[in-house]
Amino acid sequence: MNEPNNAISVVSTSFEQIIKEDRASREKKEWSGTLIDYLKLLKDDPTIAKLAHTRMFDMIMAPGSRSIMDTDDPRTKRLYKNNEELNTYNFLNEEFFGIEPVIYQIVRYFHAASLKGEESRQVLYFMGPVGSGKSSLAEKLQRGLEGMNPVYVIDNCPMFEEPLHLLPRHLRKEFEKILGVRIEGDLCPACRWRLKEEFGARYEEFPVSTMGFSKRNRRGIGIVPPVDPNNQDTSVLIGSENISKLDMYAEGDPRVLELNGAFNVGNRGMVEFIEVFKNETEYLHAMITATQEKFIPAPGRHGTIYVDSVIVAHSNEAEWQKFKADHTNEAILDRIVVIKVPYNLRLSEEVKIYQKMLGNSDFRAHIAPHTLEMASTFAVLSRLAPDEKCDLITKLRIYNGEEVVEKGRTKKVEIHELRDAEKARREGMTGISTRFILKALDNALTQSGKCVNPINVRESLVQMVKDGDMPDDQRKTLLDFLQDKIHKEYLELLEKEVTKAFVYSYREQAETVFENYLDHAGAYVNKTKVKDKNTKEELKPDENFLKSVEEQIAIIGSSADGFRQEVIAYLWSISRKGQKINYQSYEPLKEAIEKKLMASVRDISRIITKARTRDPEQKDKYNDMVNNLLANGYCEYCVDVVLKYAANNLWKE
Repeated sequence: MNEPNNAISVVSTSFEQIIKEDRASREKKEWSGTLIDYLKLLKDDPTIAKLAHTRMFDMIMAPGSRSIMDTDDPRTKRLYKNNEELNTYNFLNEEFFGIEPVIYQIVRYFHAASLKGEESRQVLYFMGPVGSGKSSLAEKLQRGLEGMNPVYVIDNCPMFEEPLHLLPRHLRKEFEKILGVRIEGDLCPACRWRLKEEFGARYEEFPVSTMGFSKRNRRGIGIVPPVDPNNQDTSVLIGSENISKLDMYAEGDPRVLELNGAFNVGNRGMVEFIEVFKNETEYLHAMITATQEKFIPAPGRHGTIYVDSVIVAHSNEAEWQKFKADHTNEAILDRIVVIKVPYNLRLSEEVKIYQKMLGNSDFRAHIAPHTLEMASTFAVLSRLAPDEKCDLITKLRIYNGEEVVEKGRTKKVEIHELRDAEKARREGMTGISTRFILKALDNALTQSGKCVNPINVRESLVQMVKDGDMPDDQRKTLLDFLQDKIHKEYLELLEKEVTKAFVYSYREQAETVFENYLDHAGAYVNKTKVKDKNTKEELKPDENFLKSVEEQIAIIGSSADGFRQEVIAYLWSISRKGQKINYQSYEPLKEAIEKKLMASVRDISRIITKARTRDPEQKDKYNDMVNNLLANGYCEYCVDVVLKYAANNLWKE
C-alpha cells in the first residue's frame, strides 16, 4: 500500500534535488564586493574586463574549431579542396548547415574586432532572402551570451557598466600598468551622481556585483524592432526623461533619466536591429555613432554616454539595395560590414535543416524515406542558376560534393568553374525558402492524415506553386522542376529502392555476378586469361558476359574499355586501404548488377501489383519485398502508396 507514496516521495526528492543544485550553481556564480575587491580579482585574471567583441569572439571559439579538411566526409573535402584555410566552428556549425563560408566570415569579423581593429567600430550586417537564417544567427549569438558566466558590473547601474569606469582619469595609466588592461569609457550620468552624492567621491567603496546576460530581462541584450515611420522616437534606443520626476528634481539632475533604451540595456553585450533599413535615418545615425564613436546621447541635456556593444543588424536584399542606392547614405555604408547570408545550396545540408526544424517542432507524423531529399532537391534547384557546362541536376550533385558518373566515367566539371560563372554569383539569394517546404510538409500531412511521402509532398508543392503569388515565368520554371526533373529523379530512386528490396534474397546471386565480372574485367584490362574454377582451364575473358552487365547502365561501344579500367582501378585502391569489397562497393557496377538480376526476374510487375493474382511463390516474393521496405523505414501506409506508384509508373506490362 505504501509503494505509490514511496514513488511520489522519490520523484519529489529528485525535483527538489534538481532545484537545489541549480540554485547552488547560480549562487556560486554570484559575487558582490567593492571596487577594491574587484581590482584584486582583476589583477589575478585581467580577462574578466574584456570588451564586448572580445567576449563574443571567445564565446564562439570556446567549444572548439577545426579545419574543414579534417572532416571524414569525402564530399566536403571535394567541395573545399581549394579553400583549406576555411575552419568550422562547433558553436555555430551544430545548428547551421551548408553556410560554412558565411560562418567563417562572421568569425573573422569577431576576431578582427577582438583585436580592436576597425571592425570593432563597425556594424555587423546580415543580408539575405527571407528565411535564410539571418535572425537565427543573431538569436544564436544572444543564446550564447545567456549561457556565459556573469560579468562584473557597477551595482545598480542602468548601463551595467564596467567597474573600471569608477577610476579617475589621472590614475588610469598607473592602474593599466598594474592590472595589464586598457581602460576605456566613462561613468554614465546616473553613476556619476551616485559616486558624488552617495559615496562622497570615494570610488574604491562603490559596490560591484555580477550580472548574467538575459534577453527576456533586458540585461546585456537589446532588441530594436522596426518602428512605425510616422511615430519614430529615439527613446527606443537611448531611453528618456521621466516626466513625472521633472517636478521633483532640478534640470539636469540624472535621477530623472530612464536609461532603458536598446543601447542602454545592450551595453556590455549586443544590440540587434531587426529589418534595420525600415527605420528612419535618424535611427541609423544613432546606431553608427554608437559603434563608431562608442557613445550615445543621453536623453535631455545630460551629455553623452559611453557604450560597449556588438551591433548586429539584418534585412533582406531589396531593402539593402534601396538604401545603398541613396548617395546620402555613403557615410553609413562605410561603417557597415556586409555579410551575405544566402540559402543553402548543398542538398545533404538542406535535408539536415528540415530534420532539425521538424525535430524542434511538434511534427510527429511518419516521414517516408527520401521525402526530405525530394523536397530538398526542389528547394536547391530553385536557387541555382543554369550553366552551359552541365544540367541543373548535375550541378546540384556537384554542389553537394558528389562525384557525378555518366556512362561509367566521372564527369570532369570542377565546382569552382560553376561557382565563378557570372550567373552563379547570386545563387542562393533567390529561390524557395525553407518555410515554403515546411508548409508543404504540413499540407501533405493534412491531406493524408497518416504520413508524408515523396508523392503527396510533390503534389502539395505543385498546388502551392500554382496558387502562389509569383511571376508566371517563375511559376513555369518551378512546375517544370516538380513535374519533370523531380518526378524523374524520384522514379529513378524508387526503381532502385524497390529493386533493392526485391533482389535482397538474390544477394548471393549478386555477389556471384560481381566476382565473375571482376575476374573477366580484370583479365580484359590486364590482357590475361581467366582460370576456370572447376576445370582450371585458362579461358579468354567473356566479353559477351561483360557487355550483358554494362549495357544495363548504357555502357556500350568504346566507353566499355574506360568503364572496366575505372572499376578495376577503384576497387584495387579501396582494397589497398584494407576495405572489404563486394558488389555494392562501386555504385555504377552495383546498379548494373541489380538491373541485370531484375531483367532475369521480370515478374516484378505481376508481383508488386496487388490487383493481380499471384501464385504462392509470387506471394512470398511480394511479402519478402514489403518486409524489406518496412525494415528500411517505410510504414504500412506509405509502402502501399509507393508500390502502387511504382506499378503505375515503372513496370507497366
